[in-house]
Amino acid sequence: MKTEDLRVALFSGNYNYVRDGANQALNRLVGYLLRQGVSVRVYSPTTETPDFEPVGDLVSTSSFPFPGRQEYLVPTGMSRRVRKDLEAFKPNIIHVSSPEFLGHAAQAFARKHNLPIVASMHTRFDTYFRYYGLAFLEPLVTVIMRRFYRRCDAVMAPSESMAQVMREERMGYDIGIWTRGIDRTIFTPAARDLAWRRSVGIGDDDVVIGYIGRLVMEKGLDVFSDTIDRLAKAGITHKVLIVGEGPARAWFEARLPQAIFTGFLMKEQLGRAVASMDVLFNPSVTEAFGNVTNEALACRVPVVAALATGSSSLVHDGETGRLITPGAISEFADALADYCIYPTLRAKHGAAGEMATAKYDWDSVNQAMIDTYLRIIDNHAQGLSPPRPGPWGFE
Repeated sequence: MKTEDLRVALFSGNYNYVRDGANQALNRLVGYLLRQGVSVRVYSPTTETPDFEPVGDLVSTSSFPFPGRQEYLVPTGMSRRVRKDLEAFKPNIIHVSSPEFLGHAAQAFARKHNLPIVASMHTRFDTYFRYYGLAFLEPLVTVIMRRFYRRCDAVMAPSESMAQVMREERMGYDIGIWTRGIDRTIFTPAARDLAWRRSVGIGDDDVVIGYIGRLVMEKGLDVFSDTIDRLAKAGITHKVLIVGEGPARAWFEARLPQAIFTGFLMKEQLGRAVASMDVLFNPSVTEAFGNVTNEALACRVPVVAALATGSSSLVHDGETGRLITPGAISEFADALADYCIYPTLRAKHGAAGEMATAKYDWDSVNQAMIDTYLRIIDNHAQGLSPPRPGPWGFE
């Protein structure tokens, strides 16, 4: 099969209504597919006020607001209208991007119509519950995720560290890598802007510890705050710059009243803010990749991150930043203190980080997905699809 013969039906739980790293990667993928002559149709919940315009043809699916997190929608499955649209599109491969009701319905459609199916893994959903007092649900969620991914012909993880976790937890038979690229017109050391720093209250000699991302508790905002408190008590001079928006903003502002909050930024404004930091602090353990970590490294900004999936594939400990045991407040504080005190260390690790990101090019990254589509379709045609698991993810 040729690339231009591909007909891809992509299923997403959030394609464009709330901006995050996962759906931005999916939109970039669709844009690349369309430029290569691939036919693509996207199925996802939608709102009347999406965060950004979708790339490609988007078909709205039924959904309801997630309890307690009204900004997110839960797909309810595949309606008759959506099923007819999908049948009329006649895909030759199904791509699912999240293990929720819509994704399971897409898997059922693929089985019924004897279609190969590929999954892309974007986040550690199983870790979310610990931030809301529901850690006891993690084993159940892991079982559900295992069943979901093992019902696919191939699973594409965003980092080698995440792929290894999936292999260890037996979440698939064919696990590859679909990583993330960097837009170097935006994320570059040249975007550093001292005048902008002054405009938000940061002096030229101030050392800025930055955070970038959704302001939600599962990103480790409590660990971030406790670490900054430890630095302050130790008398380490610094400024804190928070870039992002989300339901936990009020909590975060009350917790860190001395911090500078920019709100949500994008494109050149985001690149300027990232490059104007001196060190990025990412305590999250929920990322499967960590776009913001890689973008900071590309801007010559060293990163202090939790030793967790995603970050452990991007940050080289002691070379481009530091990897710290998740939740280890004193160790995080010590690592950040070193960057605050020693400018030569920041410069050395920042330069190494920029060099380490040279391989992350969006076109080559997305071509890997096309190559996987073609390989899986060929395997399926030859009867080489993996065995399907039983009800709980086991043969």
